[in-house]
Amino acid sequence: MTDQNPPARIGLVAATAAGRRHADTLAAAWPHARLVEGETVADALRTAWAVCDAVIAFLATGAVVRIVAPLLDDKRTDPAVVVVDEAARHAVALLGGHAGGANALAEQVADLLDARPVITTATDAVDLPGLDTLGWPVQGAVAAVSRAILDGEPVRLVADVDWPLPALPPNVRAADGDTTEEDTSDGGYRLLVTDRVVPPDERTAVLRPPSLVAGVGASRGVPAAEVTELLHRVLAEAGLDPASLRCLATADIKADEAGIRSTADALGVPLVTWPATRLAAVDVPHPSEVVRAAVGTPSVAEAAALLGTDGRADDATLLVGKTATAMATVAVARHAPRGRLAVVGLGPGAADLRTPRAVAELRRAAVVVGLDQYLDQVRDVLRPGTRVLSSGLGAEEARARAAVAEAAAGRAVALIGSGDAGVYAMASPALEYADERIDVVGVPGVTAALAAGALLGAPLGHDHAYLSLSDLHTPWDVIERRVTAAAEGDFVTLFYNPRSRARDWQLGKALGILAAHRPPDTPVGVVRNASRPGERVHLATVATLDPSIVDMYSVVVVGSTDTRLVAGRMVTPRGYRWRS
Repeated sequence: MTDQNPPARIGLVAATAAGRRHADTLAAAWPHARLVEGETVADALRTAWAVCDAVIAFLATGAVVRIVAPLLDDKRTDPAVVVVDEAARHAVALLGGHAGGANALAEQVADLLDARPVITTATDAVDLPGLDTLGWPVQGAVAAVSRAILDGEPVRLVADVDWPLPALPPNVRAADGDTTEEDTSDGGYRLLVTDRVVPPDERTAVLRPPSLVAGVGASRGVPAAEVTELLHRVLAEAGLDPASLRCLATADIKADEAGIRSTADALGVPLVTWPATRLAAVDVPHPSEVVRAAVGTPSVAEAAALLGTDGRADDATLLVGKTATAMATVAVARHAPRGRLAVVGLGPGAADLRTPRAVAELRRAAVVVGLDQYLDQVRDVLRPGTRVLSSGLGAEEARARAAVAEAAAGRAVALIGSGDAGVYAMASPALEYADERIDVVGVPGVTAALAAGALLGAPLGHDHAYLSLSDLHTPWDVIERRVTAAAEGDFVTLFYNPRSRARDWQLGKALGILAAHRPPDTPVGVVRNASRPGERVHLATVATLDPSIVDMYSVVVVGSTDTRLVAGRMVTPRGYRWRS
């Protein structure tokens, strides 16, 4: 499975009735995919090549190769091509594996047609990240360095500062100190991470991090050519590469300035705007009272460059002060990297209940932190070189602090929890410590309650309450008040952490509180190891449930006064008006 969206325009080309049936299946799933017709199938394929972002051909691979070979131009602009055989057994990523997205598209096609994706890109075949899949522009000797990584040769990773890169294989080792100016006379390979212009050589690939923000000020009606020419001249004179531009930034009154917006569009970066009051609050080296009188702030270009995308000027360094032409002004700031903390819910345990986004974040991380038994569930999806920080039960705070510390050091970190990481899991303790140095990504997961509810039937069809019976962190008198409130409110009640060897009386006490507000035949469901080996579902009532069958691997669901058993399944009616 892949969590990437398919390309915007997909051309489907088929020669036979079977191929058209398979094409119809894809067209039904993707409204932006359409069957391309022509006088011949070759004409249809050539038309699709010219007008689509991707082509899926239900033809023989050899035929597709012969037809498109004369059309090949540049892998960065050619459409992706996926070939599917007549029986839809295989979806072959033929062209544009990384650059065009054909590898991901082949996996999506295979999902829809129940086929097998065939991906021959070398890095994908051995589960290594391709340099062109890390999310940043990559330049230089990409093929040579990629080959060295694949062959297990030593590759030095050299970065101006630590950036939250995904896991890289063990033969890619960080160099000591800032050595971006080193040569490769020793015959070794390098992977540089820098926004600086680097002389090209045959053994160096350069990743361009999104570290630069160009602040732009302009007179009304400034030509795009003037803005573009000034920006490129400023970057070149400072030895900075345009591929590291994160965005252009300006005052909000310039948001509709065509010359600025066209420059951002041509560079493929967003245009970020700030109100004059925010700009005026930024300390800049070259304020201007003339500018203040005109736009309400003493600086546009310098202040906007420092604010960047998130308004944190204290993380930025002004590299180039304002430089002006007749109608345009440009300044450039470098923004420090922020660590990345993905808080990932793994779901209840079964691999097929783990979301594609969770898998993508695990493969995006360089460091994965979690409970040992949860890490065992996902080791097979981690990339080679991923550092794993494992700990046992009861070390929640230590895990949270470790994950935050790794992210604060500039790394890409995934902190995992079962179910949804925000429900009685790791998100809350981690985010208590995560400060503004860290970008946080939340990845929701299927909760234990949802997995249990699906096994029991539809007990959560109306209002319900989640309660943890663990008094390790919450005093029992607080828990008791909350159970009483749920009982009096007639909520379907779900108990997490219901009973352990050391806490064997709390569940009985909670059931007694609910029994005072429920009929004795109110259904109760106990689900143990939902979606995992040893899964067990037990139905009882408030009056008959034996708490001794419950443990910490269980979720207990107590119905409301409306919950009933229908064909052995718990159902809480929604109460739709049409039912009456």
